[in-house]
Amino acid sequence: MPLIEYTIDGKIDRVKQAVQRIRNFDPLEMGLMDEPYYVAYSGGKDSDAIRILCDLAGVKHDLVNNHTTVDAPETVRYIRSIPHIKINYPEQTMWQLIVDRKMPPTMRARYCCEVLKERGGMGRIVMTGVRWAESLKRKTNRGGVEVLGKKRASLILNADNDESRRLFETCQMKGKRVINPIIDWSDADVWEFLNHYGCTSNPLYQCGYHRVGCVGCPMSHRQKNELEVNYPRYKNLYIHAFQRMVDRWGYAEKPGSIWTSGEAVYDWWLRKKTIHQIDGQETLW
Repeated sequence: MPLIEYTIDGKIDRVKQAVQRIRNFDPLEMGLMDEPYYVAYSGGKDSDAIRILCDLAGVKHDLVNNHTTVDAPETVRYIRSIPHIKINYPEQTMWQLIVDRKMPPTMRARYCCEVLKERGGMGRIVMTGVRWAESLKRKTNRGGVEVLGKKRASLILNADNDESRRLFETCQMKGKRVINPIIDWSDADVWEFLNHYGCTSNPLYQCGYHRVGCVGCPMSHRQKNELEVNYPRYKNLYIHAFQRMVDRWGYAEKPGSIWTSGEAVYDWWLRKKTIHQIDGQETLW
């Protein structure tokens, strides 16, 4: 298996390193709990890498997908094709959340991630495919294991790729510990690894996507094109949810309100974006 990186200290076998990381924190082997790893599986390339690495490491694990109700149909079908996958369905759909939260999801108010994607894994050691390479800034590995304090722990989201993420994290707010075994892998590392093991991956990558996620995600630069060209049905679902939100909370009657209808909220929502992002991710506004 390739994936060898040469450094001042010698060469690093990234696959061997990731496998060892997984074995080092095996909750059953460590005697920390009676339950195996909780592997958060999204249907993306990083999740596939984690899935294969767990098999290579020979560790017991639960492969779990949290259905968001706004995943692309291609992603949903791909996830369902994965052997031994467990799919958790949310108590509320995205469309119900929008109404209850009184606003659309935005880059600053990502309640959808917290409610729809971050469910499960309480009291468990959760494994994710978070990588620095998908952050706005890549941070070099500081080495070793770092446990986050309470202040930072309250901000952890499994989907985040922030530069301050660590190999091993503790989230006291959510009652879980998180291990990110490929945190220092590049995109090229991931694709080389998947190709070596014959993983075809999510079909959206063959359609030009560099990242896959929720349709209409405010963190994606594809948001408008996705909704109006690729998935117009989702556009209508968002507009209908925005209309119910406007009706329930009386936004149209408030003086100076620009949220006068579902269509008006939709137009505002798409405009509240910037164009300064890496491919597939944007900065906060």
